[in-house]
Amino acid sequence: MTPGSPARSHRTERSRSSRVLRWLLVRVGGAVFVLWAVATLTFFAIRLIPGDPAQAVLGGPGSQASQETLDQVRRDYGLDLPLGVQYLNALGRLLTGDLGTSYALKVPVGDLLSAQLGGTLLLAVSALALAWLCALALSLWSTAGGRVAASVGQAIELASAALPHFWLATVLIAIFSTALGWLPPVSTGGIAGLILPTLTLTLPLAGFLAQVMRETLLDTLDAPFIVSARARGESERGIRFRHALRHASLPAISLSGWALGYLISGAVVVETIFARPGLGRTLLQAVTLRDVPIITGVVLVVALVYILMTILTDAASRLADPRLSRAETTR
Repeated sequence: MTPGSPARSHRTERSRSSRVLRWLLVRVGGAVFVLWAVATLTFFAIRLIPGDPAQAVLGGPGSQASQETLDQVRRDYGLDLPLGVQYLNALGRLLTGDLGTSYALKVPVGDLLSAQLGGTLLLAVSALALAWLCALALSLWSTAGGRVAASVGQAIELASAALPHFWLATVLIAIFSTALGWLPPVSTGGIAGLILPTLTLTLPLAGFLAQVMRETLLDTLDAPFIVSARARGESERGIRFRHALRHASLPAISLSGWALGYLISGAVVVETIFARPGLGRTLLQAVTLRDVPIITGVVLVVALVYILMTILTDAASRLADPRLSRAETTR
């Protein structure tokens, strides 16, 4: 049978389909397990917080609710049931997509989060894209500009990666809002109000990604296939952009899932400082009010976004380096 026969091609296609299906099943199974673990940890962690959930439903300890009212609220919300029964009931509601009703706002949590998710994702994705561009530019410049560029680039990477969000936000507001008057200090709903929050999230992440890219790019430039490309007369620009950059970006691509989760967690600080609506600000308010349904909903939504981003980055890594897929078939 010749190597290019239809039977061989059919077996190759079946093997590829089986590999993709196995990869999807593993990822879906892992996603379900992670969501269950997050829901479980969140449920029991919230119960360890001092205070009575019934008081939170009625507006907090300052409500001065009577004992009869508290008992009625506990019965209405199932808070008088054993903890194990409450846990199973909560899981049952989550399986049907019911995130419950906010204690403080008295609105469905699903509707509330769907209205806030877009703003946080816009902020996080904008910061991730800008961080990637900055990291690529900095790593290329620092590895191609000689010893001085390498030293300066490394210093910029270390300094950027160490910047805390709350300090950086304060400095950016002082410079671009108070001193120069170029940008608004709070979110205005337009592009101008998005710039400072995006920069606050971008700069520390860009420094970290640039460190990873620069080290990987330096290792890649010494690889045998790069030496062979130079021997064939390939230009230095062609070597970097056609061969080295794709391999050097693989670790950063793999870290993008983590990076999005990092950005969403940073949004708690950034959205509060810039008075920007979103999941981070909503979570902070819910923790202050001990609004259990909102806390649980935000944590689960963030976990789901992180899982989806991890799957996408895994797929992107396989597209950038097909050897990852072939390696699994030989196991």
